[in-house]
Amino acid sequence: MCGIVGLLVKNQKMRASIGEMMLPMLIGMTDRGPDSAGLAVFGAPVANNERKFNLYTTDADFNWQKLEHDFLTHLGSKAELAQKVNHAVLTTHLEPATVKVWLKEHYPRLHLLSVGQLMDVYKDTGTPAQVAARYNFENLSGSHLVGHTRMATESAVTPQNAHPYTAGEDWCLVHNGSFSNPNSVRRMLQHEGIVFETDNDTEAACRFLEWRMREGDDLKTALHKGFEILDGFYTLLMGTSDQLALVRDPFACKPAIVAEHDDYVAIASEYRSLAHLPDVKNAKLFEPMPEELYIWKV
Repeated sequence: MCGIVGLLVKNQKMRASIGEMMLPMLIGMTDRGPDSAGLAVFGAPVANNERKFNLYTTDADFNWQKLEHDFLTHLGSKAELAQKVNHAVLTTHLEPATVKVWLKEHYPRLHLLSVGQLMDVYKDTGTPAQVAARYNFENLSGSHLVGHTRMATESAVTPQNAHPYTAGEDWCLVHNGSFSNPNSVRRMLQHEGIVFETDNDTEAACRFLEWRMREGDDLKTALHKGFEILDGFYTLLMGTSDQLALVRDPFACKPAIVAEHDDYVAIASEYRSLAHLPDVKNAKLFEPMPEELYIWKV
């Protein structure tokens, strides 16, 4: 059992407060996921020729200044580094492949959470309230976000196994439920040269859908292929650079509720995480239908 939350703010005046709006949503899902939590937020983009690399370390004494110095020394390029506790965002104009190879060679114990122009990812062990306080979720700004609270059922409680999962650029997925065939999906994708970082079943779904879109599918087509390949009970919430997408399995075994308002769209596993939202009494509330794709654009 896990909890999912999503928020897309249509009213631009409210985007500076997206973290404040989201926080009770995430904490409201604590009973569904007390062991770890995470969030992907889509904010202001970096320059067209730049990418953000979200990095995480379990080493409380990690020397981020040394990483910044080594980056310049070895790659001949200055990078902007913004640190928040054991998380940092490295921004550079170098090609993602170059940066990934360098990080793996020189800092193999660092975990690369995401790459993109808009998305920042935070995830860690602890209760949702503890994780939110650690990374100051309340003061985040942006247009839309995807969050998750985890109750581990099939893999260890670690920061790496927390959600969201990412693949490609500015793409993430959170999952409530379980897949019965992640290993066969992994084997299929490994034959395509795709490398996995965890043994979590959600990573298989994330990398499958991103692979299909990289092969030319739009999100809707990729998800319809997912219905054919991904076996299990699930609710999936996905974030891209300009949209949120929600889908439930053909039996709709895992709960979800949506609030559509003139100012926002909010999604959660249970209504209690939506009840605090401004003017929610005038929102359109509904339970998503099974095997039907819901997409909201920024």
